[in-house]
Amino acid sequence: MLIRTPKDWELPESVVTPESAYELRPRRDFIKTLGLGLAGAALGGNNILAATAGFPSKENPAYPASALKPTAYEHIISYNNFYEFGTDKAEPKDQAKKWKPEPWTVELAGLVRNPAKIEVNDLINKLGGIEQRVYRMRCVEAWSMVIPWDGFQLSKLVALADPKPEAKFLKMTTLLDPKNMPGQRERSLDWPYVEGLHIDEANHELAFIATGIYGKPIPNQNGAPLRLVVPWKYGFKGVKSIVKFEFVAEQPLNTWHVMQSREYGFLANVNPMVDHPRWSQASERIIGAGGVLGARQKTLMFNGYEKQVAPLYQGVDLRKYF
Repeated sequence: MLIRTPKDWELPESVVTPESAYELRPRRDFIKTLGLGLAGAALGGNNILAATAGFPSKENPAYPASALKPTAYEHIISYNNFYEFGTDKAEPKDQAKKWKPEPWTVELAGLVRNPAKIEVNDLINKLGGIEQRVYRMRCVEAWSMVIPWDGFQLSKLVALADPKPEAKFLKMTTLLDPKNMPGQRERSLDWPYVEGLHIDEANHELAFIATGIYGKPIPNQNGAPLRLVVPWKYGFKGVKSIVKFEFVAEQPLNTWHVMQSREYGFLANVNPMVDHPRWSQASERIIGAGGVLGARQKTLMFNGYEKQVAPLYQGVDLRKYF
């Protein structure tokens, strides 16, 4: 009989968000403190999506869903930080439903041997299709979910672009479309949204580009058609609706660092020993568990992926928030 030993990062069902007892939460307090709040909106549907290649996806046996009960799909698509469509958690689902992210072209640029502009479905096919992985997701606001993502390993895209030796970082940029992204008409952030990874992080096996959730194309409000997923980092690193992957020599300025450098750094690794300047990071509220406020659990170093990613940060002072 073949007995499979689970990996350290695989989640027992006991720690996964149940589908019951879910409630929406207020908008992010930080925007309120800056006087940049936007009006709330009712929930709505979502639109047909651009990236459909590879569905139905195949489960990667190294990242199984069979033993897990992830956060309910409706909760995942209704509780979002996507400021391009509003700062309240409920706004993106309503504000993004009429947005049409197609056709969609992705640019591979910068210090690479294979620069290209490629349609998103062609990109997915070129990279060998998609797979499904279940990851923890930890927000810097101290709440969490468990999400079954569909997509491809980011290192495949890196290999396709073939960066030159002097490329030390991967910079990723969201679509700039203030006509159809109402949040970009506000001054809440410096648009377009920019994030980045060190090239070693981008090549790590856990770094992932999501094109779907629960075996369905990713909804607009969750970052259609391409969204970065780095499960050992806080959720604001997960840049959405990516149009450009640019390989650069210098560390890019990520959007939240530009907004408030004291509170949002570049590394953004989940670290329960280092608090956000305005709240503790020692524990997190599990979306959908334990009533309105959500049950709390202790936050794990690197969001539970310490053995996999800690070698990336040898010599780095992890006591620092950045």
